[in-house]
Amino acid sequence: MNRWGKGLLIAALVGVVGMAFRVSWNALRDVATATGADSTAATLYPFVVDGLMALALVATLVLTDDARRFALRVLAAYTLASLVLNYVHGLVPELHDEVVDWGRLADWDPANWALVLLATSLPVGSIYFGSDLVAKVLHHRPIDPTATAPNQDESSETYVNRSTADLVVSAPAPITPAPAVGELPAVPAVSLVKPTDRVPAGSVAAESTRPRRATGRVPEVARSTRPARTAEQLLIEARTAAADWSDRELTAEGIRRAVHTSPAKARVLRDTLRAEREQAAGAGEAAA
Repeated sequence: MNRWGKGLLIAALVGVVGMAFRVSWNALRDVATATGADSTAATLYPFVVDGLMALALVATLVLTDDARRFALRVLAAYTLASLVLNYVHGLVPELHDEVVDWGRLADWDPANWALVLLATSLPVGSIYFGSDLVAKVLHHRPIDPTATAPNQDESSETYVNRSTADLVVSAPAPITPAPAVGELPAVPAVSLVKPTDRVPAGSVAAESTRPRRATGRVPEVARSTRPARTAEQLLIEARTAAADWSDRELTAEGIRRAVHTSPAKARVLRDTLRAEREQAAGAGEAAA
């Protein structure tokens, strides 16, 4: 709908609401007069009831979630109350006269008491609910749809390129395997660089001062001087360390810490020691 159509729709709504208020104003004024209101109070009484309905309608359009549901309940309650009072005004002809019997809105006493209570409590309810609705509207903070949305200026191609660059930077450098003993590195037989294309000596010296990338070869001084142990030696050390251990304490992690070996070897030692204990326990039961 274009702007002109929206304006026409709003104007029609205001016109309908204004005419409906004028029709309801006569009935609410007579009901207020029957409950003891003077001429000024009776004139203002329709604004109290129908005016709060208009306020609740505006609050419904502004608020969200629980506050919006509260505004809808207030609008429904005052709409129903105005409907009941207009209905009573149509059923009781005495309310149309200038002289009415004060405090009598119905012949049956319980119905009359309920109607008088309803008519007299609407102004007080308008003060309470109207103040609450205005406070909710003033403290309402609309959600900004652009607050959590991603940056629209950044295209998908830029995002992909940046992610690819991050992966390249964070990727570990490949480890160059060290040549075996006695194996010489391959040297090109013919150099394809012309004498005129050789790099100046100054740039070669500057290049040599750069830190070289580490390879996978471990220096001799960094290697452990402890001789490699055989499986039998590891089993003997594990038996000694776990001699006073219970079956619950006999774990691969405990053996690994005790004999300082790898997790795989520790699991093999654990299974071997458990098998030996089961054999020993079976032999003891057979002897008994």
